[in-house]
Amino acid sequence: MAIFAKCLSKTDVGKRLSVPSKSLKYFPLSGEHHAVDFKVKDENGRVWTFRCYTRKKKHLKPVLTKGWREFVCTRKLEIGDKVEFCRNAEEGAGAGYRIKVKKVVRVFGAAFGHVTIGLPD
Repeated sequence: MAIFAKCLSKTDVGKRLSVPSKSLKYFPLSGEHHAVDFKVKDENGRVWTFRCYTRKKKHLKPVLTKGWREFVCTRKLEIGDKVEFCRNAEEGAGAGYRIKVKKVVRVFGAAFGHVTIGLPD
């Protein structure tokens, strides 16, 4: 089940991934904690640890911080690339979530679409 998908912005690529607020209910945050680490498996089977962090006040504005920049750099993500977070239905997968990356395809500098590219380990 898809939790959310988004095209990456400059902030998403350079600092942290902004998560849509309506997707917050799918992350394992409790009422008293404002950050939680969780495991995500990519298309290549590599497990990543990300931290979901929210503000402590009314407008929570969830973001992924810890581990996110390493993922961006390793996968060479760029502005316009697309990520999709899903629940992981595999038993014993070692991660409760999956992430799919679709690289933006540019033709003469204009975004033409997205394509999934698996990377060797």
